[in-house]
Amino acid sequence: MLGFLLGRLGQTALTLCVMSLLVFGGIHLVGNPIDMLLGGNATPADREAVIHAFGLDLPVWQQYGLFIVNLLHGDLGNSYVFNQPAVHLIFQRMPATLELALVAFVIALVVGIPLGVLAGMRPDGWIAKSIMTFSILGFSLPTFWIGMMMIMLFSVKLGWLPASGRGDTIEVFGVPLSLFTADGLRHLLLPALNLALFKISLIIRLTRAGVLECLQQDYVRFARAKGLSEARILFVHVLRNTLIPLITVIGLELGSLIAFAVVTETIYAWPGMGKLIIDSISVLDRPVILAYLMMTVVMFSLINLLVDVLYAVVDPRVRLSGGH
Repeated sequence: MLGFLLGRLGQTALTLCVMSLLVFGGIHLVGNPIDMLLGGNATPADREAVIHAFGLDLPVWQQYGLFIVNLLHGDLGNSYVFNQPAVHLIFQRMPATLELALVAFVIALVVGIPLGVLAGMRPDGWIAKSIMTFSILGFSLPTFWIGMMMIMLFSVKLGWLPASGRGDTIEVFGVPLSLFTADGLRHLLLPALNLALFKISLIIRLTRAGVLECLQQDYVRFARAKGLSEARILFVHVLRNTLIPLITVIGLELGSLIAFAVVTETIYAWPGMGKLIIDSISVLDRPVILAYLMMTVVMFSLINLLVDVLYAVVDPRVRLSGGH
């Protein structure tokens, strides 16, 4: 186990190095932040002063070297717009994004797994066919369109839920959360459901496929021949073996929820990292963009590591130390 963890940490470090090079190079090929910040009325002297202050007059390789040195010290630079550390801005917005992603993740699991099991246990029934039709719609309809339709229905027409914002928050261990206030929960419900719809469809189809495969196995036939109840067969034999391959996909999807909540946060004006990165891209705030992307890579890597460990817990046949 220790060798596996050290190997994965080494892979994470290599991934961060490659991603830092790609991201840094890509950002420096797109646009000039000085033009975005100063506009066309700035004097040449003002431009030169700002360029020198931001270190943009240095060669690109030297800028990258300074970025890596600062990164190793936990410094990802100051925002060009807010004149604050980029990491500080990310951490300010991170609780809102994590809360939104985790609530959407829970909704996807609570809804997707039971519907997938139901569709797999009775694949020819009208209920199963209705569930699969719903999953196809969840895959096909664009997230931004669904979000706007939900706002039109539940906020504009019915007036049940607010259309934007985060609502009231309460601090839990110093972290502001809207989940534990009535107003915050009302603001959270629509964006979380919108973010979860695609994942619900994915989990339904994966769970159904796993259940159908397990039902054809000899150990299920043997359990039925022994006279075990359908509930015991489902929860002890079918569902456990279905979850083994599902864990890997679910773990990766949690990472994607965190990283790609940009559309949902923009539609509902949710004050998270996604909205911050959109605003930063519009003004080419390079330090914030770099900080967001690097922290996203770290989160993906840590989630992948956790998924591998959970995979071994669910299936003891997996030997992490041997790389199998």
